[in-house]
Amino acid sequence: MSSSGRIQVARVVLSKDLRIERRSKVLTSQIIPFAVVTLVLFAFALDGDAILQRTAPGLVWIAMLFSSMIIVQRNFAVETSDGALDALRVAGADMSAVFWGKWLALVIQLLVLEVVLLIGAFVMYGIEFRGPGVVLLVTSSISATCGLSAVSTIYAGLASGVRGRESLLPLLVMPVASPVLIGATRAAEAAFGTGGTVVSEGWPWLGVLSVFAVVFSFGGSLAFGPLIDD
Repeated sequence: MSSSGRIQVARVVLSKDLRIERRSKVLTSQIIPFAVVTLVLFAFALDGDAILQRTAPGLVWIAMLFSSMIIVQRNFAVETSDGALDALRVAGADMSAVFWGKWLALVIQLLVLEVVLLIGAFVMYGIEFRGPGVVLLVTSSISATCGLSAVSTIYAGLASGVRGRESLLPLLVMPVASPVLIGATRAAEAAFGTGGTVVSEGWPWLGVLSVFAVVFSFGGSLAFGPLIDD
């Protein structure tokens, strides 16, 4: 398939996933409330302003990880129930293009969720944001979101045809996504200045997140087709 054909397939898959979300409103009616409730529960469990401010970055990314599992499971449940992936394979669609379309749709949804969670952390946890950390926070969040989306898309595709995929997917994703969780948490701590950290301490973690995102995004695009076929 030509490069223009791959781009067209990716655009169609992206448009389809976002259109399904827009019509169902699952992100706004279920996922975001779930994530916000998770932050509220963390606030009650760790009762204390100092503790909440220190752990806020990690709590935000734990909520992101949990929520991303729900989003990607639902996306692939739709694909499996109506045989969309099988239809794409039969039609000869480039599965790497399908991967990129689904990956980008998940990135967009997670970025929306991340903005909501950060606002919630500011309001509930009382964290203070420093101007010099804006670039670090934005770049590390985007890199972490890209990496998390790549891992989730790869393993959701792998588990899509397996019985019990709802419980299998978190077991597959969480160990592999741990570098994202650690790196994003450390970078956010440096951006917020929690625990006496400075912004310069976060840049090496941005490098880790960027490498992770690039490796799993491009690696996932190559492996997605064979994983789905198996």
